[in-house]
Amino acid sequence: MSALQQDERLWTKLKNVSPRPVSDEDIMRCHSFRLIEQIRSLCERGVPFVDLDTAICPKSFEVARLAAGAATIAVDQVFNSDAGNAIAMVRPPGHHATSNRAMGFCLFNNVAIAARYAQVHYGADRVLIIDWDVHHGNGTQEIFYRDPSVFYFSTHQYPYYPGTGAANERGLDKGEGTTLNIPLAEGTSADAHSEAFLEALKSIEKVFPPDLIIISAGFDSRRGDPLGGLMLEDDDFAEMTKRVMDIAERNGSGRVISVLEGGYNLDTLGETVRTHVEALSS
Repeated sequence: MSALQQDERLWTKLKNVSPRPVSDEDIMRCHSFRLIEQIRSLCERGVPFVDLDTAICPKSFEVARLAAGAATIAVDQVFNSDAGNAIAMVRPPGHHATSNRAMGFCLFNNVAIAARYAQVHYGADRVLIIDWDVHHGNGTQEIFYRDPSVFYFSTHQYPYYPGTGAANERGLDKGEGTTLNIPLAEGTSADAHSEAFLEALKSIEKVFPPDLIIISAGFDSRRGDPLGGLMLEDDDFAEMTKRVMDIAERNGSGRVISVLEGGYNLDTLGETVRTHVEALSS
C-alpha cells in the first residue's frame, strides 16, 4: 500500500473501496461448514496454528472473512461498471485452501469464493482463474476440478510445495480439459516462463473465452523471493497483466480481478505490486 501511495499519479487514479465480511453462505459455495466452524473455534480459543505452516491469531477468522469479502466486492465493482478491473489487497492468501482444509497460510479460498459469487449474482458462465504464484494452487484446482464452468490455469515451480500441479492434472468428468498446469523447474528463465504463460493463454482463449478473469496474483514467483526459485521480473508481470487484459477486452468486457496470494520479499513486493496495478489501470 505504501508503494502505491508514493506513486501520486497512480494513486489519484485509484478508487479505494472498503471490504465487507463474506457471508457463511458465500463461503459454503466452496468450503464445508465444518471448515468454517473449525477456523472460528480455533481463533476463539486462541490456538496459534491450524497446522505447522498456517499461523493464526484471535482475529484471523474475522480478517479471513474480510479478505474473501474484498474479492466479492471486486466482483461487484466490475459487473456493476463501477470499475473496469480491481485488485483485492488482502492477507491471508487463499489458493491452498481446499473445500475441507485450511493449509499453506490460507484459511478460505478467496478467488474460488469470488468465482462462485460472480456465477450466482451476475450469471458469469465462464470464469478463468489464472494463478502465477510460485506454488501450485491445489485448493483452487480441487474445488473446480470437475466443473467445466471454471477454468483453472497455473504456472508454478515444480516439484515444490504442495506437491500438486503436474501437467497431467487436467480435470475430471465434465471438468476434464478445464485445468491446465504448466510446471516449471527451479531457475527457469523469465523469457521461457513468460513464453509458456503467453502461449497457454492463447490456447485457453480458443476453447474457453471467459466473461470474467480472476488472477491469483502471487508475487513469490519474482526473482529473489525467499520462498521461491523462479526468475520473473517486474516488467514480466506487467506484460503478463496486459496480455490478460487483452483477453478480457475481447471476451469479457475487460473484467479482470486480481487477488493477492504469496509474495515474501518485502524489499521488492511493493514495487512489483505497483507495477502490476499500473498495468491494470492503463
